[in-house]
Amino acid sequence: MSKKKDVPQSEEALQPETVPAENEQAEETNIADDIAELRTQLEEAVKQREEYLNLAQRVQADFENFRRRNSGVRAEAYEDGARAFIKTILPVIDNLERALAAESNDQALKEGVTLVYRQLSDVLEKRGVTVIDRTGEKFDPALENAVMQGTADEGEPGTVCAVLQKGYRMGDFVLRHAMVKVVAE
Repeated sequence: MSKKKDVPQSEEALQPETVPAENEQAEETNIADDIAELRTQLEEAVKQREEYLNLAQRVQADFENFRRRNSGVRAEAYEDGARAFIKTILPVIDNLERALAAESNDQALKEGVTLVYRQLSDVLEKRGVTVIDRTGEKFDPALENAVMQGTADEGEPGTVCAVLQKGYRMGDFVLRHAMVKVVAE
């Protein structure tokens, strides 16, 4: 085996290297470039975040407006459905009134019809349905249909002298116009 001889190092080998100083400068330049690039990316990310936040806020506001509009439409549709259903029940009330007006010896039947009529009337009243009965008042074509003409001895001219079929309203909405007899003018 051969032994290595100790060779004295040259002066160049003993002097600090200049390459690491250049490397440090290059590294600092790279770090500065990286920082600048990261700042640019951060600014872009902040801008993008602002855009997304604005978009999300607009979408949320649009949804709130949509919900508000639809809740009104939904409530209106419910009321329309209730009015349509009540209109179909009005002939039933008319028939119950006719049954109560008819002469009958069966007292139990008459009491039963009275109870059903009263219950149905109470339910409609709770729902806001009122009878249009304007006997003796000035004729109003928005509430009544004149189907007959009365004489001057039945009342003042232009007034309702008899109600032939009851009319009904629900709030401001007329479900069925009353059929009336009006004194001629």
